[in-house]
Amino acid sequence: MELEIVTVSLISLAILVGMLSFGVPLPYCFGGALMNMVFLGGATMKGTMVWGFSQLANPVLLCIPLFVFAGTLMSESGIAASLLRFVNIFVGRIRGGLGVVASVSCAIIGAISGSGLTGVAATGPILIPEMASKGYPRGYATALVANSSILGLLIPPSVTMIIYGWVTDTSILACFLATLGPGLLITFLFCVVNIIMSRKFPLELDPPMPMDKLVKEGTSLTSKALPALVMPMIILGGIYGGIMTPTEAAAVAVIYAIPVGFLIYRGLTFQSFLEAAKNSATAVGAIMIMIVFSLMLSQIFVMEDVPQALVEGVFSITQNKVLLLILINFLLFFVGMIVNDVTAIILIAPLLLPLMQAIGVSPVQFAAIMGVNTAMGGVTPPYASILYLSMRIGKVEFSDVIKPAMILILFGYVPVVFLTSLWPTLSLFFPGLFGY
Repeated sequence: MELEIVTVSLISLAILVGMLSFGVPLPYCFGGALMNMVFLGGATMKGTMVWGFSQLANPVLLCIPLFVFAGTLMSESGIAASLLRFVNIFVGRIRGGLGVVASVSCAIIGAISGSGLTGVAATGPILIPEMASKGYPRGYATALVANSSILGLLIPPSVTMIIYGWVTDTSILACFLATLGPGLLITFLFCVVNIIMSRKFPLELDPPMPMDKLVKEGTSLTSKALPALVMPMIILGGIYGGIMTPTEAAAVAVIYAIPVGFLIYRGLTFQSFLEAAKNSATAVGAIMIMIVFSLMLSQIFVMEDVPQALVEGVFSITQNKVLLLILINFLLFFVGMIVNDVTAIILIAPLLLPLMQAIGVSPVQFAAIMGVNTAMGGVTPPYASILYLSMRIGKVEFSDVIKPAMILILFGYVPVVFLTSLWPTLSLFFPGLFGY
């Protein structure tokens, strides 16, 4: 019976992947997989749909629309541009310094918004033309911005980790902290790769500046950037200090971004505010519909004991922990290539968590493993939504961006994927500091 259920489940996953590959809307993709489980697997839909929609009332999910709205406001208000000018004053005269600015700024701005797509939208229109004007190939600049923006999925607060913590009943703060170490390491590796690659670019550096003038300009830009710098301090300090929950921090971020955008940076107008609200509502609606359908499929898998059958099936092949972790990473990488991060986590996390616990991997470490793999999928074709958005913003062809993107993935993401899996300290150090 277990073999039959596993077979039907694999067919359902194949249907899901096939429909996704043909560009079928996500609800229909999950609906096709659900119907297969009903007709061939004998699963019942009784109560599953009601249960799925009831899960959307969870207060934890409230922070998703709030973070998306905060990120959109940040993009429109001028907060992102102010942060970029502030960082550039310190490294703009170093060869490869602007690329370092791009990587670090995209990571920070993506982290504030909790979304890689919002990070690209906020930084791409500013950074890509600026890097191109300074001598960076436009395709390389686009690839660097795309890869660095998905660090927003790893450096907290992250929407994907909120979803993971909710789905697996794991502390969201612990999940935030678990991806912090890998996220910082990837940021560092991107900076190193950028400095090495910058040696062959005909870069135009900022002219040298006397120390007194540098201090004066730095002080001026610091004062102008201070309202923007306060925003991540409020969000991260509030969450890590135990003052606010992630949902409360997201609400405070929205409340803070509105007056700063209207009154200080003056990037927000009534029209752009309404447009930001409309875009955020559209994005959140798509996310929530996707969540409820993927939750239903995941719940049916759990009801049919698919996770337990999967554990037994995998252990019948091998019980070597290292080999199992390598195989699981390949699976997660493949899933990340064909679906978005939220879908991958909702669908795969409940299935694989029992297997990970059986081989001694904690739910907190597994959060980091899933986070790094799904983030990498955001810039790895055929899905690669963040890479495609960056291409549109950077106005480059796929052939221009794919080579530098793959170099950054190979030397930035891939080593950290395996380090996160095989060296638990990388993901558990920061949670350990907070008692997890």
